[in-house]
Amino acid sequence: MAARYTMKIVTDFAAAHWLRNYDGPCNRLHGHNWKVEVQVSAQDLDSVGMGLDFADIKTATKDVIGALDHRNLNDIPPFDQQNPTAENISAFLYRQLSQRLNTDRIKVAAVTLWETERACVTYQEDSP
Repeated sequence: MAARYTMKIVTDFAAAHWLRNYDGPCNRLHGHNWKVEVQVSAQDLDSVGMGLDFADIKTATKDVIGALDHRNLNDIPPFDQQNPTAENISAFLYRQLSQRLNTDRIKVAAVTLWETERACVTYQEDSP
């Protein structure tokens, strides 16, 4: 059986949004303290004995969420066109992080976005 290591970091950001074409209170501007969990998988370890340094995952994640932090998400592409739902935001974060972190050995496995302490969505893609 092939080995797999999964590294996970947790961070957060604050941002406002509103949902277009939604019949409910979330169609008005409101904010969240979003919690982000990023899981990265490696099939083997580097020469130091790491799958990927936690610091590298944190840096990439902070870079991506830095563009969202303390902003109205509806003003930022792609959410100026696409509804900034938790599902769409988690997929956006996954794809942005994949561009920064994926190699032949390392893959972003999943991004979980917590909208509240009791509600989250996890986005992941099947391997080809």
